[in-house]
Amino acid sequence: MTIFYGFVGALRDEGMAIGAEQARLYLEALSVLNLQRRSEVFWAGRATLCRSRDDFETYDQTFRLWFSSEPPVPVPFSERQEASLPDAADGDSPQSELEQQIALASKDEALQHRDVALMSAEEKRYLAEAFAALPIRPPLRRARYKRTHRHKRIDPAHTVRDHLKRGGEPGQLQYRHRTKKSRRVVLIVDVSGSMEAYADSFLRFGHRLLDGADTTEVFSIGTRLTRVTSALQHPDPEVALLDAGFVVPDWSGGTRLGEALQAFITLWGQHAMLRGSVVVIASDGWERGDPGELAHQVARLHSLAHCVIWSNPHRGKPGYEPLQSGIKAVLPHVDALVAGHTMAAFRDLADRIAHA
Repeated sequence: MTIFYGFVGALRDEGMAIGAEQARLYLEALSVLNLQRRSEVFWAGRATLCRSRDDFETYDQTFRLWFSSEPPVPVPFSERQEASLPDAADGDSPQSELEQQIALASKDEALQHRDVALMSAEEKRYLAEAFAALPIRPPLRRARYKRTHRHKRIDPAHTVRDHLKRGGEPGQLQYRHRTKKSRRVVLIVDVSGSMEAYADSFLRFGHRLLDGADTTEVFSIGTRLTRVTSALQHPDPEVALLDAGFVVPDWSGGTRLGEALQAFITLWGQHAMLRGSVVVIASDGWERGDPGELAHQVARLHSLAHCVIWSNPHRGKPGYEPLQSGIKAVLPHVDALVAGHTMAAFRDLADRIAHA
């Protein structure tokens, strides 16, 4: 992870919603700027990464921490004064380190937007590292019960009980507030022949979702439904993917999405795992069965879940249109149809899940 892409990641960790397109524009801007001028680096990020004035304070503070110095004072563009980056240590080439960072940033950014199906063996190693570093934040929901809090809404019952303990003498008011809990995430990965080039990456994504979380479930679908949550819980992603390969009986087989989803709803529709959860279906939408049945099952799924996100590997490719019968059938019943063919698309998918 290069210094500039790491800076973008730090901003995301602080709560700024930065999409892949914004990150690409930022790094594109850096490639034509003089990186020895800190003001240019600062204002390039302000212009491309901040969506509104509300982001300015977070951006300024993170810039100060990340680059270990005060950011340039925001002033009108016509009056901006140039501020130089700190001089390199004696004996070092002042340009070499920056040039190396730019080269690494360009390579990293290129791989972020490279189709995972077209990656070489060396690039696949980068992909594994990128998935391991992918920031995951579980979606939240309001908890059913309230907890004691120092200052929220007055809790009459606890206040009266406290007064009774004092023999009727007045005491401090008791307060409570409703907490938040992690919302369950269910990932359903199409492992049929048409998804062979992308199923591995989606299962890696599932492994990352499962890392340290007990509110995630992963299933595979093709001609049948298979629960692979246990197989993917091994801490080593390579071992986890091998275990999943042994568990899934219909890898690179046919596609019966409607029947598989019907089995899923029949088995888990009354279960707490599905109700109120964020369901992500990873599939290209090729359906050998009846598209009408697929649409019916996705509509049932949508009525049970909090939201349904459909991730199609072809969605982000130039010229793509949802023409497959399966995709056309389910579009009215999903909350979002998103891409799923690059590392940047997986990062956006993780952000979408977190904010569902």
